Amino acid sequence: MLIISQELPPIGTNAIALINTARSECIIIDAPQEAYNWAIKIARDHECEIVALILTHGHWDHIIDAHKFSTAGIQTFGHREDGQMFADPTIMMNYALPEIELLPVEINQWVQHGQHLDILGVQMEILHVPGHCPGNILVYLPCQEAAIVGDVIFSGSVGRYDLPGGDFEVLQQSIRKEVYSLPDSTTLYPGHGPTTTVGHEKVSNPFVRA
Repeated sequence: MLIISQELPPIGTNAIALINTARSECIIIDAPQEAYNWAIKIARDHECEIVALILTHGHWDHIIDAHKFSTAGIQTFGHREDGQMFADPTIMMNYALPEIELLPVEINQWVQHGQHLDILGVQMEILHVPGHCPGNILVYLPCQEAAIVGDVIFSGSVGRYDLPGGDFEVLQQSIRKEVYSLPDSTTLYPGHGPTTTVGHEKVSNPFVRA
């Protein structure tokens, strides 16, 4: 399976493509601006079908293009704790860039902590990791030793906790309990910036040590 990360505008948010070449299927995780066109190119280049969009959380920069996937009939997954932001993204306008148009996101399936998704033909587990916002999730791929973590943790940093719904103590707990419990060799694909590993962050992250 291929994992492709692409930084997209307007503030350098990463979109992730998970591609199962054997099944000619792919999943997109997060939908910043231009994510839909990027995903279509990925599908064309790798001769695969986009079967789902998973949103790690409801913050504006991760969902700008989400409505385009829904319009195309692509099933969209998210956590119910961010349901208000998905239903009415304009509540985030005080934190978004003024020129950005935010349209409602239709969630077809609400995910839960510990849920195993039966899509793409690979082991895929959803872990709920609040603290950056109430509905932040990560997607854990044990066979690929990878986790797509949204904005819960970055290389050498953590997600903001000063936005509505943020809580530093909850964020620390999520990281220690859910992220740092993954194998040290697990590659973390964050919502912003480069990849890192669980082992590296456990010993070097200045915000949350193991």
